[in-house]
Amino acid sequence: MGHKIGYARVSSADQTPRLQLDALEAEGCLKIYTDTDTDTATGTKADRPQWNACLADLRPGDTLVIWKIDRLGRNLRDLIDIVTALDTKGVGVKSLTNGIIDTTTAHGKLVFGMFALMAEYEAALIKERTQAGLAAARSRGRNGGRKPKMTPDLIDKAQRMYDSRQFTMAEIAQSCAVTPMTIYRNIRTREPVNS
Repeated sequence: MGHKIGYARVSSADQTPRLQLDALEAEGCLKIYTDTDTDTATGTKADRPQWNACLADLRPGDTLVIWKIDRLGRNLRDLIDIVTALDTKGVGVKSLTNGIIDTTTAHGKLVFGMFALMAEYEAALIKERTQAGLAAARSRGRNGGRKPKMTPDLIDKAQRMYDSRQFTMAEIAQSCAVTPMTIYRNIRTREPVNS
């Protein structure tokens, strides 16, 4: 039986940070990780050390409990990536407000699946436009595109660290100067063994 692990992200300007924390405690979370956004925070995962610690703590069978879905991702694509990566790891996600996301239920998985389809459709349109733009740029003699964060050497290094079973996902990510989610997307992880 897995545990409920809570994650809260509160703003320094938030007048009621206890509202989130009280709701997570009432849900029966074993642990609650809390990040505080400052006025200078960009909202990236680098500004959220407790989020990285929370990710490293989650195990197959656990449920990540959040107050609202906007506490988790910066945008729809980010949210989809996070929930999908957690699902691959065997971790459910439950939002306490509006009941929009609860991947621990069949209905919640269906709703999330529709979100994912919309995000996939949007990503396909963006990719199509990007490829058309790159093709036009190449025809004018210019190359473009973003350099990937994970090079083949880094992927190989991360895979070897993971396979050694001596490092946490957070440590592997820190070693490669990326987020744990980037590591999850680039290496082969073992399926959880059911005992």
